[in-house]
Parts: sequence; C-alpha cells; structure tokens
Amino acid sequence: MNTEIRTRLRTDMAARRVALGAAERIAAADDVARSLERLPDFLVDAHVAGYWAVRGELPLNLVVASLHGRGQHYHLPVLDESAPRALRFAEYRTGDPLKANRFGIPEPRNAVLVDPQELDLVLVPLLAFDARGNRLGTGGGFYDTTFSFLRESKRTDGPLLVGVGYAFQQVEALHAQDWDVALDYVATEQQLIDCRAERSA
Repeated sequence: MNTEIRTRLRTDMAARRVALGAAERIAAADDVARSLERLPDFLVDAHVAGYWAVRGELPLNLVVASLHGRGQHYHLPVLDESAPRALRFAEYRTGDPLKANRFGIPEPRNAVLVDPQELDLVLVPLLAFDARGNRLGTGGGFYDTTFSFLRESKRTDGPLLVGVGYAFQQVEALHAQDWDVALDYVATEQQLIDCRAERSA
C-alpha cells in the first residue's frame, strides 16, 4: 500500500468517523466495552492506558468507569517533550485537572509520569486496521515510537496492545511498515479480534 493510498484511506476513515452521530457513537462505545470484557487481561491488569477521544474516536468513558469500579488504574498519554514522537503516561481519574497539549488533546496536569514499559495493557486509537493487527494511525508515529521496544521483545514481556475502533474501520489488509508495532487484539462494537491468532494461522 503506497503513500497515496494510505493518505486516501486516512482521509476517508477520518471523515466517516466524524460523520457518526452522537447516538451511534454512544451505542458503539457500550458494545466495545462488552467486547473488551471478553479479554481476561482487561478485567485484571492493574495498569491500563487508553486515550482521550477526539475527532470522532470511539469514546472510552464506560471503559474507564468499569476499570475504576474494579480498582484498576487508568492512564492517559502525555507527550514526552524529551524525546521526539514519544509518549509517556499519567494516571487519570474522572474529574482530575487536564491541560491541552500542542495538538489540543487533553492530558493530566502535574501528574506523575509512567514509562510505557510499566503498563500492562494499552487501548490504542486507530483509523484503520486489519485482522492481523496491522494499524493505520494518523501518521505521527507516536505509538510506534513509544512501543518500539515490543518489536525486539518478541512479545514475551511488555503491555498488550489492543486497538479500539469501529467495525467499518477494518480493511482486508494493510501493508506493515518496518517501524510498525502490531496490535495483539482489536475491539470493535461487533467483536474482539485475536490478531496474534490471525498472524499465526
């Protein structure tokens, strides 16, 4: 998949996502929460990271509430100003003070930062994905840079990466770039996909 096709796919998926009505988005969020609960790790992992939904991304409000209800810790990404295209994470509880980063995305204010290696599971936003766990993001490379250590670990340690998106964002195949970090699972409003099983099939 060349650059032009990837750009066109990003534009198309972003437009479809933003065009969703509030009722559709809320219904999908409810069903995604149920899909995630089919993953045992999601129910017990102590440190789970997610994202603050912007530009039509699937909201995680219900997910955050369920995590806190079970006594798990929820973290939001924070731009790592000491390293280009990298993220660290900070614990967030509903109502905590936030500040906008340079992209206008809210981050916890004055929070203790956590390195990605300390997380157990990460809910990753996306624009498109395939069943093998290849992901198309917005093109900034932040998640691939942040979790590049997982390419070396052969997935024997480090957090599970779980893509979160709408079912319409699934495509037949995405060509992986050398720097891409594959997802372990993808949760949509229709199903939980085990990408590792798909890759080994």
